[in-house]
Amino acid sequence: MVNKFDEQILVVPRSRLFDDERTAFNGFIGRGDARYDSIVSSFEDFEVKRRGDMEEAPSYKQLVSYVIIKSDRDESTLVYKRLDGGGEARLHGLLSIGVGGHMNDVPESDDINDKLSVNAKRELAEEVGLEGEAVKEMEIMGLINDDDNEVGKVHIGLVLSVKVDPSIVTSKEADTLELNWEADENLPVMSPYESWSELIIRDAYGG
Repeated sequence: MVNKFDEQILVVPRSRLFDDERTAFNGFIGRGDARYDSIVSSFEDFEVKRRGDMEEAPSYKQLVSYVIIKSDRDESTLVYKRLDGGGEARLHGLLSIGVGGHMNDVPESDDINDKLSVNAKRELAEEVGLEGEAVKEMEIMGLINDDDNEVGKVHIGLVLSVKVDPSIVTSKEADTLELNWEADENLPVMSPYESWSELIIRDAYGG
């Protein structure tokens, strides 16, 4: 098994990503935001770097997929807690509404959108057992960025959503993730969230 710090991941230079800070933002922005297209177009200029070298390199942003799983039965969202067995110690004990992970290159495809989709679907399969027809209608919601903490400074998230039958969602990493379905109206009063989830709830759920 490859050490996570030796993983080869997709990154974009911050200067290119945010057009020399002209499109920089903090929080969540939707697809209708004027900065969205400019930022996403920069993904085409990705580089492949060793994850360990990027963790303390704020001149680059690591691309991360962040998928919000919604129920197709009612207005509820999957919330999970990162347990102590998980890999990122800085996030232990925090709640999240996004299933995410670093993006790796997909050499067989030249299309950045395909690369993003393949990575997002892999994370869903690995963490909550969603694959195939269950994720055929995944939608892009927007982007999430938080430069106010050390983790956020080196990551940017592509936020997606998918509606599924709650009964088919299972934790594939029971020792690291505790899953619960929560009514959307309750999300703003729950805590403590990791920063990305907190910002998405504030900006997209009216929290």
